Amino acid sequence: MDPHSPEMTVGDIIDALSAFDRDTTARLAINPFFPMAHRLGGVEKSVDENGRPVVYIAESPEAEQFGPLPPAVAVALAWQGPVDAPPRRRRGATRPQNGH
Repeated sequence: MDPHSPEMTVGDIIDALSAFDRDTTARLAINPFFPMAHRLGGVEKSVDENGRPVVYIAESPEAEQFGPLPPAVAVALAWQGPVDAPPRRRRGATRPQNGH
């Protein structure tokens, strides 16, 4: 991906996907503030407001949502920071009070 361009190109997407097996399922990650996984539904070409070609990757017409995005994916996309479980504290043994 060109670090000077704010948008990915078809070439960027093809390059990124070429590292994966062709039979690997592809899903759509949306909404960085509430990361969810959705089913892909299609690819359409169009033109932008300046007449340049644009490709749209769409969600399925059924808007099928698989649920929350796996945390590791949200971290890899820099949508959230790594979250570690809080450290466990040792609890002291309980002792009867006043002989009870």
